Amino acid sequence: MTRPRTGQAPPPLGRDEFHLRFQKSFVDPAFNDVQEALSKVEQVAWLNYVQGHKAPITEKAGPGFADPNYDLSVEWKASSKRLAELDQQQKDLQTPSRVLLICGSARNDGSCPGEISKTWRLTVMAQEVLQAQQIEVDLLDLSLLISDYDKHIHPCKGCASTAMPLCHWPCSCYPNHGQRQTNDWMAEIYEKWVAAHAVIILTPVYWYQTPSVLKLMIDRLVCADGGNPDPTSTGGKNAEKAKAVELAGWDYPKHLAGRVYGLVVHGDVAGIEGVRRDLSDWLDWMGLIDAGAGARLDRFIGYYESYADSHATLDRDVAVQKEVRNVAHAVAEAVNELRRGTLSQPDKNLGKPRRK
Repeated sequence: MTRPRTGQAPPPLGRDEFHLRFQKSFVDPAFNDVQEALSKVEQVAWLNYVQGHKAPITEKAGPGFADPNYDLSVEWKASSKRLAELDQQQKDLQTPSRVLLICGSARNDGSCPGEISKTWRLTVMAQEVLQAQQIEVDLLDLSLLISDYDKHIHPCKGCASTAMPLCHWPCSCYPNHGQRQTNDWMAEIYEKWVAAHAVIILTPVYWYQTPSVLKLMIDRLVCADGGNPDPTSTGGKNAEKAKAVELAGWDYPKHLAGRVYGLVVHGDVAGIEGVRRDLSDWLDWMGLIDAGAGARLDRFIGYYESYADSHATLDRDVAVQKEVRNVAHAVAEAVNELRRGTLSQPDKNLGKPRRK
């Protein structure tokens, strides 16, 4: 048996350190009049922390799970059921075609930046094209992470690297109520990906990379590529059981394969080609299908020009506006072919020599 290697994690917080961390959320003098009530809440939070109340509300897993008697989180179970229902709807040829548009910029005018992003404007252009072709659009604006109250995409914990079956589909790492890792947006985002027939990601380049809001979502989608739909098979987060399951033979299911994708990457100095290639490689790996070379766009908008006047630069760049709309047109046509069964996929039936 391959045993988990341990020794990295620090010891749990002591009571004094927990108090200091808890109180940091309530430094506003407006909380002074409710300190007694906050102290009571803090004591409950402390007990939940030391007792490990990750999933405080559970029910028996029931039929269809490896261990029907396992106490499964009701939040995870509801999310899993919802994804299964949406997957069936997505495969139903009688349902309308649906495209998920993802605005990957971290900027909006509801917080410190004080202005909308160019990415948002490009996203709206793509939306107009798709809606004109009677395609339903689900718009995911990741910039809401900077402006919405207590909205989070918590970071991936890397369970897949311990053993792929330890990474559950959908992710069961969150919410972790005992550690106050709550209000995780990914449960809703998984639904958007599953319901879609195609995805278009539109993003700027931040320091040669994708913005952190987009990368957070990408990392948390690892469970869609090989993730385990049955947490009871690993006793929840039991690393030893998960290693045994993987070593006994794991098929690494691709839960989002077969959907179409398009990309729009823009920047002002450098990095656009690298980000576009990285995103293409990632989506290809997950089993999504590109809508052609014209649907994988990288462009500079205002090369080495000022940030302050960049929206005016986009106003003048009619060509890039047309190219973004062409991405949407290409994805729309690919979705139509996909649902008619005429989309060319020459490698569709080739057996893969490597399971992972």
